[in-house]
Parts: sequence; C-alpha cells; structure tokens
Amino acid sequence: MTTRISSVSPLPFISPSAPEPRVFDNPVEAVDALTELYERNTTFLIESFGKLADGAPVTGRYRAFYPQVSIETTSFGHADSRLSYGHVTSPGVYTTTITRPKLFRHYLKEQLGLLMRNHGVPVTVSESSTPIPLHFAFGEGAHVEASATSALSDIPMRDLFDTPDLNNTDDLIANGEYEETSGVPSPLAPFTAQRIDYSLARLSHYTATGAEHFQNFVLFTNYQFYIDEFAAWARKMMAEGGDGYTAFVEPGNIVTLAGKAKPETDAVVRMPQMPAYHLKKKGHAGITLVNIGVGPSNAKTITDHIAVLRPHAWLMVGHCAGLRNSQRLGDYVLAHAYVREDHVLDDDLPVWVPIPALAEVQQALESAVEEVTGYQGFELKRIMRTGTVATIDNRNWELRDQRGPVKRLSQSRAIALDMESATIAANGFRFRVPYGTLLCVSDRPLHGELKLPGMATAFYRSQVSQHLQIGIRAVQKLAAMPPEALHSRKLRSFYETAFQ
Repeated sequence: MTTRISSVSPLPFISPSAPEPRVFDNPVEAVDALTELYERNTTFLIESFGKLADGAPVTGRYRAFYPQVSIETTSFGHADSRLSYGHVTSPGVYTTTITRPKLFRHYLKEQLGLLMRNHGVPVTVSESSTPIPLHFAFGEGAHVEASATSALSDIPMRDLFDTPDLNNTDDLIANGEYEETSGVPSPLAPFTAQRIDYSLARLSHYTATGAEHFQNFVLFTNYQFYIDEFAAWARKMMAEGGDGYTAFVEPGNIVTLAGKAKPETDAVVRMPQMPAYHLKKKGHAGITLVNIGVGPSNAKTITDHIAVLRPHAWLMVGHCAGLRNSQRLGDYVLAHAYVREDHVLDDDLPVWVPIPALAEVQQALESAVEEVTGYQGFELKRIMRTGTVATIDNRNWELRDQRGPVKRLSQSRAIALDMESATIAANGFRFRVPYGTLLCVSDRPLHGELKLPGMATAFYRSQVSQHLQIGIRAVQKLAAMPPEALHSRKLRSFYETAFQ
C-alpha cells in the first residue's frame, strides 16, 4: 500500500493512497465500492495501531478518510409525489459520508437506487476529506486506550491518530438548522458518518447489544415486566421453530437461534442502563424491545441513537397515570396528541411545533387492540380512549400545588400522564421516524388510586401480557406495509435530504 506523507503537522501524515472517484449507475456496485474503500481505510488504521502497540517506531501521524457518495443533477426532474424520500429538491451537487456500509447495505442500496431512478443520474463514490477516528475504525465496544501498551504510553493518542471530534458531530441537518454554503455540496443524508459512528458506540454501551441486531420496528417500554414477558414469549417461539423469526438476541449479544431451546452461549452480562432484546427476521423486519426505564432523559438518549439506524417505526407501550374519573386500571390510551413538559428536546424541537398523529400507526394500534381484546367499534370505548397524553419531567408532580399542573392538564384535554411518550413521539417527528403510543392505565392519582405495591402486582400480572401482545401485533401490521407507504410525508420539511 502506498502512502501519502505531509509535513503540515509536527509528525507527517501517513495515509492510504487516494483512490480515483468512480461512477456507478448500479446501486449494488456502488455499495460494493463504498464497502471496499471503507474496509481498506479502517484496516489501515487498525493495523497501524497494532504495529505501534507492538513496539514499532513512530514515524508519523496515521490518517484515513471516510468514503462518500455524491450525485449531481442539473434538472428539477419529476419525482413520484407519493414518496417522501428518494429525490432531491433542486438541481445541484449532493453528498454524504458513509460508515459501516456492511451494516447499512440494504438501506444504501434502496436509497441510491431511488435516486438513480428518480433523477436518471449515476452516483459517484470517492474518498471524503473527513478523517475516520481510530475509535470508530475498531467499531463499537472497542477500548482503544486500554489496548495500547507501554510503547504508546508517553504519546497522546491524538498526536498519532484522529479521535472523535464533537465539533463535527451534531444534528444540524436533522434539526433543519444546517446552513448551506455556496460552492459546497448539499447534504444527501440526515446524519454524517461520524454522527452515526458516535451513536453506534452509544447503542452498544446503553443496550449491551450490537447495532447489527437492531430491527426496523422498535417497541419502547418503561417497565421490566414487559421485558420478562417478551423474553419468555420469544424463547418459546425459538424453541418451536421461530415462526418466521430467525433468532432472539439478549443483552451481551446472547443469541438463541430458531429451532433451539437454549442460547449459543450462557455468558453472564451486567445489565446495561437500557437493555435491548431483538427478535430477528430477515431484512431487519423483526422486533426490538428496549426497556428505557423512567424519565424523558433516557427516552431522548436512546432515540437519539436508534434514529441513525433509520428504523421504519417506533412505538411506546408502557404505563401511565389515568386522569379521568371514567377510566379504570387496565384501560388503554391511544395518544393522538401530546403535551410536552419533558423539556429535554426544547433546544432541538421548540414546544410550539405540533406532533401530529400518523394515520398508518394509529390504525395499526387500534386494529391490534381490537384483535387481541375482542372489542370492536363502539364497544372498544369500554377499554380504550383516544386523546392527549401529557409527558412531564417530574415523577413526583403529585406533590406540587395541584392548581398548577392539574389546570394545565385539564385545559389540554389530557387523558393520561407519563414521563416518556411525548419525548419518543417528538424525537420520531424530529428524526422522521414514524411513531405512536399505546399506554395502559396503572394508577389514577387524581382519584385516590395511587401506584402501591400490592395493587400494582395484581395489575401487572393480569395486564402486561395482553398489552405486549397488542404492541407486537401492531408492529407486525406495520411490517406488512411497504416502507414507502409507512414513511409519512407529514414528517418532511420544506428542504429535506434525499435519504430517508
């Protein structure tokens, strides 16, 4: 491998030779080229680090770059107006850096294929000017500093390799705050390669499962009871052959294959902050369930990171406080609007931005409730209400002067209160990920039914299984829809990236 050496820094830069840009009119060949370039450059960084850690002399600073893909169109063209993605809004040059092309292979083929068809232009694969941080070259779960021997102990890592740069890791594109510069290509995707790598590393940390296991349909819950029920159901399904699902993955990347009663490994893992469980299906069409715990901070954190995987939908299925006297413990709440008093997204998505209900998701959830409970039509109102869900950041809101929060809840027509749902919906809106909420009333604090241990235990035993099965049935309905129909145009702004 030839190298490029520069004397811009005290140590000369040593890099793989710069490849010539390549033009493709076939999305599969373009993704293959992206993969080849990415693997070459990350291998260079990993091998260079290994040699230094083994005692090789330091002769320079090692740098390799992310691959990028670009298109140029001179015409406004005429894209299928039914699609919310797969086309650019005006003539120009558009580009995005690419990471982990093997992980995103299906996604990249789809996005590039749509661009080629909608605009009749090829794509160009080349090397970008964005360095790959050494930590990201190793992938999630790597502890680079811990791998270094005494041979590198006296030299700061940043003097030898590029490290993550938070100045270039932000959500300006997704937030609609990116300012275009004359002569600079416009963004082709909502996330840059380094932003994606950052989230992939965080996902592994928070959920104790690799990014490759996440499925395109995600359920979030705020109670371990749902996890226990899901895990028991998934293990039983695996033992009975899978019924279309191929594997069940638990924290620690413990895999049980379809047709097996036990996992491939019995490794014990310390439970992470937000454990994730994945019932896998070909094409990532299965179900991921994440226990986000309690609070809007966790809800924002995990959705910030899962969003880079570009899932087709995420739903909240958890417990809430019922606010109406007509509600009973165990009733369901289908959110069609949200009051946001969680505050964690105020700087990214102003509270005056409405979070609309998405018809496809609402219909899937309501239909799932009907099928699982047996209630239909007007009779469904016996056990389910559709209305406004309020999300608050103070778990002990009941201890405040009741005139404040209760008045606001009444004015908003809220029928339920929790600490996560509006955050998940708002981040779905922000990141263009279809979202929905189906909650179960577990207490009624305004009517003297507080969540107490004895009452809660009886409630959980009778209700969790049914609620979880409703969530599973809803995502199965969504999975049966074509992605282009599910990704609503409601979630797209005036100036959008071509990639979904």
